[in-house]
Amino acid sequence: MRIGFIIYGSLDILTGGNLYDRIVVQGLARLGHEVEVISLSGGSYLRRLRHGLSPGLCRRLLAGRFDILIQDELCHPSLFLVNKQLRRQGGPILVALVHHVLCDEPRHRLQNMLLAAAERRYLASVDGFIHNSRTTQRTVAALVDHDRPQVIAYPAGDRFGAPLSADIIGQRAHRPGPLELLFLGNVIPRKGLLPLVKALAGVDRDLWRLSVAGGLDFDPAHAAEARQLVRQLGLSDAVRFLGPLQDNELVEVLSTSHIFCMPYAYEGFGIAILEAMAFGLPAIGCSNGAAAETISHGRNGFLLYPGDLAGLEPLLSELHRDREWLQRLAMAARATYIESPGWQDGVAAIDGFLRKMMGLQISKRTNSNAAG
Repeated sequence: MRIGFIIYGSLDILTGGNLYDRIVVQGLARLGHEVEVISLSGGSYLRRLRHGLSPGLCRRLLAGRFDILIQDELCHPSLFLVNKQLRRQGGPILVALVHHVLCDEPRHRLQNMLLAAAERRYLASVDGFIHNSRTTQRTVAALVDHDRPQVIAYPAGDRFGAPLSADIIGQRAHRPGPLELLFLGNVIPRKGLLPLVKALAGVDRDLWRLSVAGGLDFDPAHAAEARQLVRQLGLSDAVRFLGPLQDNELVEVLSTSHIFCMPYAYEGFGIAILEAMAFGLPAIGCSNGAAAETISHGRNGFLLYPGDLAGLEPLLSELHRDREWLQRLAMAARATYIESPGWQDGVAAIDGFLRKMMGLQISKRTNSNAAG
């Protein structure tokens, strides 16, 4: 099949969504498909909406003679009008790859209502859906009532190979000193770094250190606010901003940390959670979003409500005191990773789904021709 894959920007940008898209593109190419990445310019939401008004985009997509267009759903501002034109002109099969629904992110209700208007129209314009989690699937279903084909293709945590051994994880759990907490994600509002810093300010400083590994230039004003908050609360000696890390650097941080700690982050899946569990890191995540699909409260980590800043202190205090408990949680986290599907499983699910979509299209055309 000839497949077009629409994204904003470059697949090399360090985000979980881009990692997913990049692995899918590479995996489909290895399976024999001809895959062309179509990069749209980003910018403000208004600019992206204007991009969708350009007749050139529709002509470009039709000229590609694609059998299927996979569209990263975050590109919906530029596509919901274009998709209507593609349908009218007998264009390719349209498939939305949904990482998370933009209008479901934590923000003012009125803003989300406005965003939902465009997002709902986009979701109604496609022929099928690839979801990264059951949570995302349910969120889409709540926005647009549909009976179109869909598949869940879970992300994976196996890009760094085999997890740490049980012995190494046990030794690390009993290492004296403060708990090494890891925040792994770009510093943007929905990742919840600001409430995490505020919550940690109420925890004995001798019990923890926090490493923030992720890009600081996706929302420079928010990143500057996070740094200022750390200084205001007197936490500069306890919080370090590492910026984006190369794979070998990230492996080192994952290997030496004790706990993945993003209890106030909204995630459509949370690839970083599973990657951290591959290294035996119990995860403290948020009850909102899809973190609960990976984190089993009290077994391989913990879930906190978005506004529960006070709930972090007793957890960290007890985990610092009871290293046997920390070790059991770490081993359960490692087991969760081992039992989870790998990236090749997700790519295989998408490949099977696209072949099914293509088969349905061929059958539909055959029946239409026979009726004519």
